[in-house]
Amino acid sequence: MSLFDRVQEVRENIQKALQASNRKNRVTLVAATKTQDIKLVKECIVNGIVNIGENRVQEAHEKLSQLQINASQCVKRMIGHLQSNKINKALSVFDTIDSIDTVSLAKKISAKIENKDQNIQTLLEINTSYEQNKFGFLPEDNEGMLESIELTNINVRGLMTLGPNTNNVTEIERSFSRLRKTKEKLNKQLPKELQLTELSMGMSGDYEIAIRQGSTMVRLGSALFGSRS
Repeated sequence: MSLFDRVQEVRENIQKALQASNRKNRVTLVAATKTQDIKLVKECIVNGIVNIGENRVQEAHEKLSQLQINASQCVKRMIGHLQSNKINKALSVFDTIDSIDTVSLAKKISAKIENKDQNIQTLLEINTSYEQNKFGFLPEDNEGMLESIELTNINVRGLMTLGPNTNNVTEIERSFSRLRKTKEKLNKQLPKELQLTELSMGMSGDYEIAIRQGSTMVRLGSALFGSRS
């Protein structure tokens, strides 16, 4: 199956999931292109997937610097864990950082950006499955999330999570529902100008479940590129 065919299939599945949950708003499709070559990234853009997600700063720098396109044609998103010593490089490569997982990291990014006199759009990563091998704020860390959202220079647009490592649909639904409820809880405490709008949740194995739970952004790898050999 070609990338074009897979993109069409994914878009059809997204529409079905939206209809099943009586939603009319759109879902942003992010291509998770870790380890994929630049030709495939360019093919994604040709097929209308302009949000490109990378997990590693150095790989993204080497790969995405080869894109000869206008900035408006592609949104480069950092979707993996960001180490503090890679912040400067990340800010030079990415348009958004979708994986701020601690107050400390949020403060460091804010400070770095202040020195560069710029702003960047971000998402906070929440560990809604409580799995110890995952990064992110815990859903109960209300104070930490609010402190991060209120920092200057980082425009926190919403929340991100990884679904639990299980095939149990009920557990997956619970994890995604928890992210939606966390956003609702935070918005009740935030002024209008800081309201959160994005919920980045759902990957190749669970994006339809995520959409039914309110996802506005899905990050897909194998659903677009096929299983890794």
